Amino acid sequence: MKYVATLVLVLIGTLPVDAQCAMCRAVLESETDSGMAEGVNNGIIYLMALPYILVGGLIWYIYKSRKKS
Repeated sequence: MKYVATLVLVLIGTLPVDAQCAMCRAVLESETDSGMAEGVNNGIIYLMALPYILVGGLIWYIYKSRKKS
């Protein structure tokens, strides 16, 4: 289990991801500063990942509590 979690974290950290909606992409492509586009991409990734982390933690907690009984 520890190896699977490590593999998932490595893959998430190394895959290039561009997760912009069409409106954000259009506005940021017109900008000359690419730092702002990178910041928006990172913000979208963080907002997307947080619910998955919370649900995963809840499932892990339920699994561990039921395994003890």
